[in-house]
Amino acid sequence: MKTFIKVTEVWIPDKERTQLEFGSGLYGGLTDFKVDSEQQKFAYNEGLPGKAWAAGHPIVLAKFEHSYFKRIAAAKNAGLTCGIAIPIFSGDFLMAVVVFLCGDDEDHAGAIEVWCNNPVLDKSLAVMDGYYGTLQYFEAVSRQISVPKGQGLAGLAWESGMPVLIDDISKADTFIRAGDAQQAGITMGIGIPVADNPGQSYIMTFLSAKATPIAKRIQIWIPDQEGKQLICQQGYSKSSNELAKIFETMAVTKGVGALGRVWLTGMPVITGNQESDYSPELDSLSSMLAIPVIEKGRLKAIVSFLF
Repeated sequence: MKTFIKVTEVWIPDKERTQLEFGSGLYGGLTDFKVDSEQQKFAYNEGLPGKAWAAGHPIVLAKFEHSYFKRIAAAKNAGLTCGIAIPIFSGDFLMAVVVFLCGDDEDHAGAIEVWCNNPVLDKSLAVMDGYYGTLQYFEAVSRQISVPKGQGLAGLAWESGMPVLIDDISKADTFIRAGDAQQAGITMGIGIPVADNPGQSYIMTFLSAKATPIAKRIQIWIPDQEGKQLICQQGYSKSSNELAKIFETMAVTKGVGALGRVWLTGMPVITGNQESDYSPELDSLSSMLAIPVIEKGRLKAIVSFLF
């Protein structure tokens, strides 16, 4: 199965917390690009991860050519043309930067968007930037609309301060672009609040198309009422997976397994190593990225992408 995202990386502060160094990554068959990336470091405001750190919000770099992207030659050889960087903050302090890299080809349909509000008016969200692959018409529509709080995927995530997943989104009454999504073949969407800034809100939306889904499976995990375990609030699957369904019925303890580590540390985690994946009986699930949603220094949710 082709997925919309070709490379996923986590960049973390070094011991002095003045540079970003390679944390982990999923590269598929792009071995040369992986080797090149593992040697990189990024200062504050340098390269795509450093720019997102300095900006304090997600960044979309639609084209690498003649840009501040540091790995242009390696990316070109790997067929990568676009990057999205999402900084994870706890208050003023950066925990990590998650980077998604995509490539342009004829079958590459889907969307990753950054929505933000006007802090003066504070009444609606608009697309600040996004990557839409081959969906030019859907992109044009998306860049022209504004979304009030509580409406649409981004507006619902903004109002609740929590991740929102809508399955069969082209038929959802709450999704303003439902008709356009159906025309574009978009079947699922998830909205994630990603910045912890008073007055200024940023929402990431990931929209999956049938042919090239964002991920094979997406799950939203939240702490229970006692704050002792994580439970799966919602899940989406491109295809039925019995192991994944079993996993979703389990509770996760802080510090145990990949999701438990995200809860314990506030750091995003990438797994693909059977020794560190969820539990022995579930090792065959997939490689996974887990992103924390943090507000005022507290974990509100974890979104997991299984590739």
